[in-house]
Amino acid sequence: MLEDSQMKQNMLHWQTEDMVKKEMDSIRKDLHKLNNNKACVQASENTCKCISEQMNRNIKQVMEQLREAADSHQAQNNETLQQLIQLSRHQASRLAKLELGAGLGQVAVKSFSVYPKEQEASSADGGKLERALMAATADLQRVHAQLALFQRATVNRYLPSGCEMALLFPMRSKHIFAEVTPSMSMSLQTFTLCLWAKVTQALNKTVLFSYGSKINPQELQLLLSGRSLLLKVGGDTGLVEALGVVTDGQWGHFCATWSSKQGLADLWVNGESVARVSGVAEGHELPSDGFILLGQEISRSGIYRDLVSTVVFTGKMTGVNMWDHVLEAERIKEYANQDGSCDSRGNVIGWGISEIVPNGGAQYIN
Repeated sequence: MLEDSQMKQNMLHWQTEDMVKKEMDSIRKDLHKLNNNKACVQASENTCKCISEQMNRNIKQVMEQLREAADSHQAQNNETLQQLIQLSRHQASRLAKLELGAGLGQVAVKSFSVYPKEQEASSADGGKLERALMAATADLQRVHAQLALFQRATVNRYLPSGCEMALLFPMRSKHIFAEVTPSMSMSLQTFTLCLWAKVTQALNKTVLFSYGSKINPQELQLLLSGRSLLLKVGGDTGLVEALGVVTDGQWGHFCATWSSKQGLADLWVNGESVARVSGVAEGHELPSDGFILLGQEISRSGIYRDLVSTVVFTGKMTGVNMWDHVLEAERIKEYANQDGSCDSRGNVIGWGISEIVPNGGAQYIN
Protein backbone atom coordinates (compact mmCIF):
# COMPACT_ATOMS: atom_id res chain seq x y z
CA MET A 1 0.00 0.00 0.00
CA LEU A 2 2.90 2.32 0.79
CA GLU A 3 4.48 1.53 -2.56
CA ASP A 4 1.25 2.23 -4.40
CA SER A 5 0.91 5.54 -2.61
CA GLN A 6 4.49 6.51 -3.48
CA MET A 7 3.87 5.67 -7.10
CA LYS A 8 0.78 7.80 -7.21
CA GLN A 9 2.69 10.75 -5.80
CA ASN A 10 5.45 10.33 -8.37
CA MET A 11 2.92 10.21 -11.17
CA LEU A 12 1.24 13.38 -9.99
CA HIS A 13 4.62 15.12 -9.72
CA TRP A 14 5.52 14.16 -13.29
CA GLN A 15 2.19 15.32 -14.61
CA THR A 16 2.58 18.67 -12.86
CA GLU A 17 6.05 19.18 -14.30
CA ASP A 18 4.73 18.42 -17.78
CA MET A 19 1.98 20.94 -17.41
CA VAL A 20 4.38 23.64 -16.17
CA LYS A 21 6.72 23.00 -19.10
CA LYS A 22 3.87 23.30 -21.56
CA GLU A 23 2.76 26.58 -20.03
CA MET A 24 6.31 27.95 -20.09
CA ASP A 25 6.66 27.02 -23.75
CA SER A 26 3.39 28.78 -24.54
CA ILE A 27 4.54 31.89 -22.69
CA ARG A 28 7.86 31.91 -24.55
CA LYS A 29 6.01 31.72 -27.88
CA ASP A 30 3.78 34.63 -26.91
CA LEU A 31 6.75 36.71 -25.82
CA HIS A 32 8.46 35.98 -29.08
CA LYS A 33 5.41 37.15 -31.01
CA LEU A 34 5.25 40.29 -28.93
CA ASN A 35 8.86 41.10 -29.61
CA ASN A 36 8.27 40.65 -33.31
CA ASN A 37 5.21 42.97 -33.18
CA LYS A 38 6.78 45.61 -30.92
CA ALA A 39 6.96 48.12 -33.74
CA CYS A 40 3.28 47.62 -34.52
CA VAL A 41 2.38 48.06 -30.89
CA GLN A 42 4.41 51.27 -30.69
CA ALA A 43 2.68 52.64 -33.78
CA SER A 44 -0.72 51.78 -32.35
CA GLU A 45 0.14 53.55 -29.13
CA ASN A 46 1.23 56.66 -31.02
CA THR A 47 -1.96 56.65 -33.09
CA CYS A 48 -4.11 56.28 -29.99
CA LYS A 49 -2.20 59.09 -28.32
CA CYS A 50 -2.82 61.42 -31.26
CA ILE A 51 -6.47 60.50 -31.38
CA SER A 52 -6.75 61.10 -27.63
CA GLU A 53 -5.10 64.52 -27.88
CA GLN A 54 -7.41 65.53 -30.73
CA MET A 55 -10.47 64.41 -28.77
CA ASN A 56 -9.29 66.35 -25.74
CA ARG A 57 -8.89 69.49 -27.84
CA ASN A 58 -12.36 68.99 -29.33
CA ILE A 59 -13.86 68.37 -25.91
CA LYS A 60 -12.25 71.53 -24.50
CA GLN A 61 -13.53 73.54 -27.43
CA VAL A 62 -17.04 72.17 -27.04
CA MET A 63 -16.94 72.80 -23.27
CA GLU A 64 -15.88 76.40 -23.84
CA GLN A 65 -18.73 76.89 -26.31
CA LEU A 66 -21.18 75.32 -23.86
CA ARG A 67 -19.85 77.50 -21.05
CA GLU A 68 -20.23 80.65 -23.14
CA ALA A 69 -23.75 79.63 -24.15
CA ALA A 70 -24.64 78.86 -20.52
CA ASP A 71 -23.28 82.24 -19.38
CA SER A 72 -25.25 84.02 -22.06
CA HIS A 73 -28.40 82.08 -21.19
CA GLN A 74 -27.90 82.75 -17.49
CA ALA A 75 -27.42 86.47 -18.13
CA GLN A 76 -30.61 86.52 -20.20
CA ASN A 77 -32.48 84.65 -17.45
CA ASN A 78 -31.15 87.04 -14.82
CA GLU A 79 -32.27 90.04 -16.84
CA THR A 80 -35.71 88.50 -17.35
CA LEU A 81 -36.00 87.66 -13.66
CA GLN A 82 -35.03 91.22 -12.71
CA GLN A 83 -37.74 92.52 -15.02
CA LEU A 84 -40.25 90.14 -13.44
CA ILE A 85 -39.18 91.14 -9.93
CA GLN A 86 -39.66 94.80 -10.81
CA LEU A 87 -43.00 93.87 -12.34
CA SER A 88 -44.04 92.03 -9.17
CA ARG A 89 -43.02 94.98 -6.98
CA HIS A 90 -44.92 97.35 -9.20
CA GLN A 91 -47.92 95.02 -9.07
CA ALA A 92 -47.77 94.77 -5.26
CA SER A 93 -47.62 98.56 -5.01
CA ARG A 94 -50.64 98.92 -7.25
CA LEU A 95 -52.59 96.24 -5.40
CA ALA A 96 -52.00 98.06 -2.10
CA LYS A 97 -53.73 101.15 -3.52
CA LEU A 98 -56.69 99.40 -5.08
CA GLU A 99 -60.20 99.90 -3.76
CA LEU A 100 -61.99 96.96 -2.17
CA GLY A 101 -64.36 95.10 -4.41
CA ALA A 102 -64.80 94.10 -7.99
CA GLY A 103 -62.60 96.90 -9.39
CA LEU A 104 -59.51 95.14 -8.02
CA GLY A 105 -59.51 92.38 -10.62
CA GLN A 106 -59.82 94.73 -13.61
CA VAL A 107 -56.97 96.97 -12.46
CA ALA A 108 -54.75 93.99 -11.66
CA VAL A 109 -55.24 92.48 -15.12
CA LYS A 110 -54.58 95.87 -16.73
CA SER A 111 -51.33 96.26 -14.79
CA PHE A 112 -50.05 92.92 -16.11
CA SER A 113 -50.84 93.85 -19.69
CA VAL A 114 -48.55 96.91 -19.48
CA TYR A 115 -45.48 94.73 -20.12
CA PRO A 116 -46.26 92.44 -23.10
CA LYS A 117 -42.68 92.40 -24.42
CA GLU A 118 -41.21 91.35 -21.10
CA GLN A 119 -43.80 88.60 -20.75
CA GLU A 120 -43.07 87.29 -24.26
CA ALA A 121 -39.34 87.28 -23.53
CA SER A 122 -39.75 85.36 -20.28
CA SER A 123 -38.07 81.99 -19.99
CA ALA A 124 -39.66 78.92 -18.45
CA ASP A 125 -38.71 80.16 -14.96
CA GLY A 126 -40.14 83.56 -15.79
CA GLY A 127 -43.38 81.96 -16.89
CA LYS A 128 -43.64 80.10 -13.62
CA LEU A 129 -43.03 83.31 -11.69
CA GLU A 130 -45.64 85.14 -13.72
CA ARG A 131 -48.20 82.39 -13.11
CA ALA A 132 -47.37 82.54 -9.41
CA LEU A 133 -47.95 86.30 -9.44
CA MET A 134 -51.26 85.85 -11.22
CA ALA A 135 -52.29 83.25 -8.65
CA ALA A 136 -51.25 85.61 -5.85
CA THR A 137 -53.31 88.37 -7.46
CA ALA A 138 -56.35 86.11 -7.60
CA ASP A 139 -55.82 85.18 -3.95
CA LEU A 140 -55.58 88.87 -3.03
CA GLN A 141 -58.82 89.54 -4.89
CA ARG A 142 -60.56 86.82 -2.89
CA VAL A 143 -59.06 88.10 0.36
CA HIS A 144 -60.13 91.68 -0.42
CA ALA A 145 -63.64 90.50 -1.28
CA GLN A 146 -63.88 88.52 1.95
CA LEU A 147 -62.47 91.48 3.88
CA ALA A 148 -65.06 93.79 2.35
CA LEU A 149 -67.83 91.39 3.36
CA PHE A 150 -66.36 91.12 6.85
CA GLN A 151 -66.11 94.90 7.18
CA ARG A 152 -69.71 95.37 6.06
CA ALA A 153 -70.85 92.72 8.54
CA THR A 154 -68.73 94.32 11.26
CA VAL A 155 -70.15 97.77 10.55
CA ASN A 156 -73.67 96.39 10.86
CA ARG A 157 -72.87 94.92 14.31
CA TYR A 158 -70.51 97.69 15.37
CA LEU A 159 -71.19 99.60 18.59
CA PRO A 160 -69.13 102.80 18.81
CA SER A 161 -67.00 104.27 21.56
CA GLY A 162 -66.44 101.02 23.43
CA CYS A 163 -70.13 100.65 24.34
CA GLU A 164 -71.09 97.09 25.19
CA MET A 165 -74.84 97.43 24.53
CA ALA A 166 -77.29 99.51 22.55
CA LEU A 167 -81.02 100.06 22.26
CA LEU A 168 -82.57 98.69 19.09
CA PHE A 169 -85.72 100.32 17.72
CA PRO A 170 -86.58 97.80 14.98
CA MET A 171 -89.55 99.45 13.28
CA ARG A 172 -91.65 102.60 13.13
CA SER A 173 -94.39 101.86 15.65
CA LYS A 174 -95.95 104.27 18.16
CA HIS A 175 -95.55 101.63 20.86
CA ILE A 176 -91.78 101.30 20.42
CA PHE A 177 -89.73 103.65 22.61
CA ALA A 178 -87.67 103.69 25.83
CA GLU A 179 -88.54 105.43 29.07
CA VAL A 180 -85.74 107.06 31.09
CA THR A 181 -85.66 107.75 34.82
CA PRO A 182 -83.00 110.42 35.52
CA SER A 183 -80.58 110.09 38.42
CA MET A 184 -81.38 113.60 39.68
CA SER A 185 -83.95 116.35 39.20
CA MET A 186 -84.50 117.71 35.71
CA SER A 187 -85.02 121.22 37.10
CA LEU A 188 -82.07 122.58 35.13
CA GLN A 189 -80.84 125.95 33.90
CA THR A 190 -77.89 124.41 32.05
CA PHE A 191 -77.30 120.99 30.52
CA THR A 192 -75.26 118.94 28.10
CA LEU A 193 -77.00 116.05 26.32
CA CYS A 194 -74.97 113.53 24.28
CA LEU A 195 -75.82 110.25 22.58
CA TRP A 196 -74.76 107.93 19.79
CA ALA A 197 -77.41 107.11 17.17
CA LYS A 198 -77.59 105.18 13.92
CA VAL A 199 -80.88 106.05 12.24
CA THR A 200 -82.36 103.71 9.66
CA GLN A 201 -84.27 106.54 7.98
CA ALA A 202 -84.85 110.07 9.26
CA LEU A 203 -88.20 111.60 8.27
CA ASN A 204 -89.30 115.20 8.49
CA LYS A 205 -89.43 114.82 12.28
CA THR A 206 -87.70 111.93 14.03
CA VAL A 207 -87.31 112.08 17.81
CA LEU A 208 -84.05 111.08 19.46
CA PHE A 209 -84.65 112.50 22.95
CA SER A 210 -87.78 114.10 24.36
CA TYR A 211 -88.53 115.62 27.78
CA GLY A 212 -91.94 117.05 28.51
CA SER A 213 -94.69 117.62 31.00
CA LYS A 214 -98.45 117.93 30.80
CA ILE A 215 -98.10 121.68 30.51
CA ASN A 216 -95.46 121.52 27.79
CA PRO A 217 -94.99 118.05 26.23
CA GLN A 218 -92.11 119.38 24.12
CA GLU A 219 -90.07 121.09 26.82
CA LEU A 220 -86.76 119.71 25.57
CA GLN A 221 -86.24 117.76 22.33
CA LEU A 222 -83.30 116.56 20.27
CA LEU A 223 -84.62 115.79 16.78
CA LEU A 224 -83.62 114.67 13.30
CA SER A 225 -85.20 116.15 10.22
CA GLY A 226 -83.89 114.51 7.09
CA ARG A 227 -80.15 115.23 7.21
CA SER A 228 -80.54 117.99 9.82
CA LEU A 229 -80.14 118.00 13.61
CA LEU A 230 -82.43 120.18 15.74
CA LEU A 231 -82.63 121.23 19.40
CA LYS A 232 -85.78 122.62 21.01
CA VAL A 233 -85.76 124.18 24.48
CA GLY A 234 -88.91 125.62 26.08
CA GLY A 235 -91.08 124.87 23.06
CA ASP A 236 -90.99 125.75 19.36
CA THR A 237 -89.65 129.26 20.00
CA GLY A 238 -86.27 128.02 21.23
CA LEU A 239 -84.90 126.29 18.15
CA VAL A 240 -81.33 125.51 16.97
CA GLU A 241 -80.75 123.73 13.66
CA ALA A 242 -77.68 122.28 11.91
CA LEU A 243 -78.19 121.37 8.24
CA GLY A 244 -76.70 118.42 6.35
CA VAL A 245 -74.95 116.74 9.29
CA VAL A 246 -76.87 113.43 9.52
CA THR A 247 -76.41 110.34 7.34
CA ASP A 248 -78.86 107.45 7.38
CA GLY A 249 -77.33 104.09 8.26
CA GLN A 250 -74.21 105.53 9.90
CA TRP A 251 -73.33 106.03 13.53
CA GLY A 252 -73.19 109.64 14.64
CA HIS A 253 -72.33 111.30 17.94
CA PHE A 254 -74.84 114.09 18.66
CA CYS A 255 -74.49 116.61 21.50
CA ALA A 256 -76.51 119.64 22.55
CA THR A 257 -75.58 122.21 25.19
CA TRP A 258 -77.73 125.00 26.61
CA SER A 259 -77.38 127.68 29.25
CA SER A 260 -80.28 129.78 30.52
CA LYS A 261 -77.92 132.71 30.93
CA GLN A 262 -77.93 134.55 27.59
CA GLY A 263 -79.77 131.51 26.14
CA LEU A 264 -76.58 130.20 24.52
CA ALA A 265 -77.15 126.84 22.74
CA ASP A 266 -74.71 124.69 20.71
CA LEU A 267 -75.05 121.60 18.55
CA TRP A 268 -72.14 119.17 18.08
CA VAL A 269 -71.84 116.30 15.59
CA ASN A 270 -68.96 113.82 15.79
CA GLY A 271 -66.93 116.17 17.96
CA GLU A 272 -67.37 119.22 15.74
CA SER A 273 -69.44 122.31 16.56
CA VAL A 274 -72.03 122.65 13.81
CA ALA A 275 -74.37 125.36 15.17
CA ARG A 276 -74.36 128.07 17.88
CA VAL A 277 -77.28 130.36 18.69
CA SER A 278 -77.83 132.84 21.51
CA GLY A 279 -81.15 133.94 22.96
CA VAL A 280 -82.60 130.40 23.07
CA ALA A 281 -85.06 130.22 26.00
CA GLU A 282 -83.04 132.86 27.84
CA GLY A 283 -83.80 132.88 31.57
CA HIS A 284 -85.83 129.67 31.30
CA GLU A 285 -85.67 126.72 33.71
CA LEU A 286 -86.70 123.18 32.86
CA PRO A 287 -89.54 121.84 35.04
CA SER A 288 -88.92 118.91 37.37
CA ASP A 289 -92.18 116.98 36.87
CA GLY A 290 -91.69 115.77 33.30
CA PHE A 291 -90.98 112.46 31.58
CA ILE A 292 -88.09 111.42 29.33
CA LEU A 293 -88.58 109.23 26.27
CA LEU A 294 -86.05 107.96 23.73
CA GLY A 295 -87.33 107.50 20.18
CA GLN A 296 -90.79 108.99 20.81
CA GLU A 297 -92.38 112.20 22.11
CA ILE A 298 -94.94 112.75 24.84
CA SER A 299 -98.45 113.74 23.83
CA ARG A 300 -100.57 116.29 25.66
CA SER A 301 -102.90 113.49 26.76
CA GLY A 302 -100.20 111.70 28.73
CA ILE A 303 -97.09 109.59 28.37
CA TYR A 304 -98.78 106.50 26.94
CA ARG A 305 -101.82 108.05 25.23
CA ASP A 306 -102.35 109.43 21.73
CA LEU A 307 -98.81 108.57 20.58
CA VAL A 308 -98.04 108.77 16.85
CA SER A 309 -95.78 106.61 14.73
CA THR A 310 -94.64 109.29 12.28
CA VAL A 311 -92.09 110.75 14.74
CA VAL A 312 -90.70 107.40 15.98
CA PHE A 313 -86.97 106.76 15.73
CA THR A 314 -85.88 103.54 13.97
CA GLY A 315 -82.34 102.27 14.32
CA LYS A 316 -79.86 101.92 17.18
CA MET A 317 -78.95 104.19 20.07
CA THR A 318 -76.27 103.97 22.76
CA GLY A 319 -74.18 106.10 25.12
CA VAL A 320 -77.07 108.35 26.23
CA ASN A 321 -75.69 110.77 28.86
CA MET A 322 -76.80 114.08 30.34
CA TRP A 323 -74.97 116.53 32.63
CA ASP A 324 -76.31 119.45 34.66
CA HIS A 325 -73.68 121.79 33.22
CA VAL A 326 -72.15 122.75 29.88
CA LEU A 327 -69.21 120.53 29.02
CA GLU A 328 -66.00 121.98 27.69
CA ALA A 329 -65.35 121.56 23.97
CA GLU A 330 -62.39 119.23 24.55
CA ARG A 331 -64.51 116.84 26.60
CA ILE A 332 -67.22 116.74 23.92
CA LYS A 333 -64.55 115.94 21.31
CA GLU A 334 -63.18 113.22 23.58
CA TYR A 335 -66.62 111.64 24.06
CA ALA A 336 -67.09 111.63 20.27
CA ASN A 337 -64.03 109.39 19.93
CA GLN A 338 -65.09 105.97 18.64
CA ASP A 339 -62.36 104.13 20.55
CA GLY A 340 -63.55 104.03 24.12
CA SER A 341 -65.36 107.05 25.54
CA CYS A 342 -68.48 105.12 26.59
CA ASP A 343 -67.12 104.78 30.13
CA SER A 344 -67.84 108.49 30.77
CA ARG A 345 -71.33 108.94 32.25
CA GLY A 346 -73.46 111.97 32.98
CA ASN A 347 -74.67 112.89 36.46
CA VAL A 348 -78.28 113.48 35.35
CA ILE A 349 -78.50 110.47 33.02
CA GLY A 350 -75.70 107.92 33.02
CA TRP A 351 -75.64 105.24 30.33
CA GLY A 352 -75.57 101.85 32.02
CA ILE A 353 -76.44 103.39 35.41
CA SER A 354 -79.70 105.29 35.05
CA GLU A 355 -82.86 103.27 34.54
CA ILE A 356 -83.76 103.05 30.84
CA VAL A 357 -86.67 100.69 30.18
CA PRO A 358 -87.49 99.57 26.59
CA ASN A 359 -91.18 99.46 25.61
CA GLY A 360 -93.00 97.68 22.83
CA GLY A 361 -90.48 96.06 20.49
CA ALA A 362 -87.49 98.09 21.65
CA GLN A 363 -84.75 95.93 23.14
CA TYR A 364 -81.13 95.90 24.29
CA ILE A 365 -78.53 94.35 21.98
CA ASN A 366 -74.78 93.87 22.17
